[in-house]
Amino acid sequence: MTMALSGCGSSSGSGDVTLKVVAADYGNSAANSSEKYWNSLAKEFESKNPGIKVDIDIRSWKTVDADVAKMVRDGEAPDIAQIGAYADYVKKEELYSADELLSIPTQANFLSRFADAGKVDQTQYGMPFVASTRLLFYNKGLFAAAGLSAPQDWADIKSDAEALKAQDVPTPFALPLGPEEAQAETMMWMLSGGGAYTDATDGSYAVDSETNVKTFEWLQKELVGKGLTGSVPPGELDRADAFKAFTDGKVGMLNGHPTMMQEAEKAGVDVGMVPMPGINGKSKATMGVADWIMAFKQAGHREQAGKFLDFTFEDENVMDFVGQYDLLPVTYSASETMVADDEHKELRKFLEALPTAELYPFGKTSWAGVSDDIKKNIGKTVQPGAVPSEILARIGRDATTAENAE
Repeated sequence: MTMALSGCGSSSGSGDVTLKVVAADYGNSAANSSEKYWNSLAKEFESKNPGIKVDIDIRSWKTVDADVAKMVRDGEAPDIAQIGAYADYVKKEELYSADELLSIPTQANFLSRFADAGKVDQTQYGMPFVASTRLLFYNKGLFAAAGLSAPQDWADIKSDAEALKAQDVPTPFALPLGPEEAQAETMMWMLSGGGAYTDATDGSYAVDSETNVKTFEWLQKELVGKGLTGSVPPGELDRADAFKAFTDGKVGMLNGHPTMMQEAEKAGVDVGMVPMPGINGKSKATMGVADWIMAFKQAGHREQAGKFLDFTFEDENVMDFVGQYDLLPVTYSASETMVADDEHKELRKFLEALPTAELYPFGKTSWAGVSDDIKKNIGKTVQPGAVPSEILARIGRDATTAENAE
């Protein structure tokens, strides 16, 4: 890959600076890997900026956060990283701020909710890259065969899953609490149970709140314990595998993001979507997810990194990426473009929910570590014989300790 990109720039005097860019892969196969997007973007950027080469390194979502953390520890930080969290690097003064990198029009174009979520102590370091909201997806064909309608609350989820099991659906409800993106599945269930990662009054971690404990006790007893979540233990089930099983027609329900629509359509699965049901009706909040891009100081390429980031956030490039994966843009101008384009009409319900969606506690410098802990351990709460309150309490204690140490 590096050789190919080098060839692009060498004919015009490239080689003064090489930007190392590490990014997460949003695809689920070689055919739709994000590598193609980034390579094309880098090639076009190099043609317009002959003094700068761009070395692209695409990593799986399973490992990209940990991979970048190791690179930083080893003194080999990338110039730019597109990953899941930024705040833990801010405390160590390892990142450039957004206003050190971006042009004023680029920085002002971020949706305010996401620009604010990228701040630590009122200064923006994390630049939102893409966003999504989550809905409950269900297989309309399987539901029709079982005589079911879309679930509206937890009791419906359970009874619908039981009916699907009676129809020999392999996985009535997919519960991916494996290490790929367990922090998202966890937050969706916390919100639907009336809880959250943090306390609404003081912002402190509330992982082991009474509300959250009751949520995971319900999942353990009423879904997993009743054999309604398939043959793979939730703690070993990754999101990508759950999505693939859904598009294969083997899953009745799961929590999904907009990308699922495209994959299901390709597979001929008729998909229904409803807001995540809550314990007694509609969930108190929609979950919003933002992924972040940031620039490290270590190599000292502030000016060149800023140029590449300005280029990345041009509307054409933003729409190219979100269009490939049915994700949501995080800039005002690209959002307006999406709303106006009927090609993206199915995404409008996701986009409408975005301004008021609940986000991860991105501004906490401890969040990356806490998120990683959740990825590795939250699946244990629903194992047979486990005591959810004890596991959540341990995660909560460690989260509070980590935050207080920052």
